Amino acid sequence: MKAIHQLATLQKILGEYQFEQPLHRFLAQYYRQNKQMGGRDRRTASSLTYNYFRLGGILAKHDLETRIAVAELLCNTETSEFVAYYRPNWQNKLGDSLTQKLSVLKSEFADFQLSDVFPEASKLSPLVNTTAFYESFFVQPNLYIRALPHKAHVVAKKLSASGIAFEKIGEHAFSMANGTKLEAVLDKGDYEVQDISSQKVGAFFEPKPYEKWWDCCAASGGKSLLLHSQEPSVKLLVSDNRESILHNLRERFFYAGIEGYQQKALDLTQNQDLLLSNYEFDGIILDAPCSGSGTWGRTPEMLSAFPPEKVDFYSNLQRKIASNVVSYLKPGKPLIYITCSVFEAENEAQVKWLCGTFQLKTERMELISGYKDKADTLFVARLVKQG
Repeated sequence: MKAIHQLATLQKILGEYQFEQPLHRFLAQYYRQNKQMGGRDRRTASSLTYNYFRLGGILAKHDLETRIAVAELLCNTETSEFVAYYRPNWQNKLGDSLTQKLSVLKSEFADFQLSDVFPEASKLSPLVNTTAFYESFFVQPNLYIRALPHKAHVVAKKLSASGIAFEKIGEHAFSMANGTKLEAVLDKGDYEVQDISSQKVGAFFEPKPYEKWWDCCAASGGKSLLLHSQEPSVKLLVSDNRESILHNLRERFFYAGIEGYQQKALDLTQNQDLLLSNYEFDGIILDAPCSGSGTWGRTPEMLSAFPPEKVDFYSNLQRKIASNVVSYLKPGKPLIYITCSVFEAENEAQVKWLCGTFQLKTERMELISGYKDKADTLFVARLVKQG
């Protein structure tokens, strides 16, 4: 009868969750308020909740028991008490491939459509492999870290000694199961948590010694840290409109040993000539505010919470920021335009607009399809300012 109690708990969670904060924060608060729940109960409740949201809009008209059972079938590979109770005929299918499971669902439900997992599917970038992208939502993305310069061997040694299973990717990247606790194993000066797709955008930077670069929407500084690891002599200006997040950046820069940079709290939806009149840069990184749709595998509640009109909101916001940034770029130098979005309006359409509005030429652009690697999906373009 555990499944009945699991259903009741999930109904309570879904009834209280109003999408006003990330799901993981809400669940932490919920468990603090329901201290009678043991560790196993919490893990089960979290798993059921996340799996439920991974369905997006699939079979939206069906009852909750059916949808949870479908989610459990798609997301689990070994056992599920919920499936065993509510859909015992599926119990021996949990170990099947995802293709086989989808075939079962298509045969049992006439209204099953894989594309219903993702809202506004018609607005996807044409570069997205839609089937692979939709299927990726039923798999928890990995945790990726980047070893800081000269620390890759240290990271590998410490991970091995602690018994943590990991895969080393290239020279500096490591992949492991999501939720792996690293704080007690690695020192802050050893690594940065950074998705592998985010690490790959570094191939578009190509900094030269002593150049001046501006990370204009720096947030907590992940792209700047990547740039600095490629060329430590780069002179950095980092900015964001949130002073609180610049505090996090300063802490990360401290542990990475980065000094001599400038930082400014800037609202780039407004003209900043008064503060930046004498600045010009050899490279600008515009990691633009966006829908974050390429990261919803980590935050699947967004499949249900994202308002469709927000795509246009972010598209307009990106254009405002770009308009107040490009004038500070030297001729012949690159604007690195980045989003973690899969929507065409935030990606290819923006590149077309940028090149048509300013003296920019596309040198190369790519949708980094993290859905193939249990990672985030990012878009990046290197746009060079013409003389």
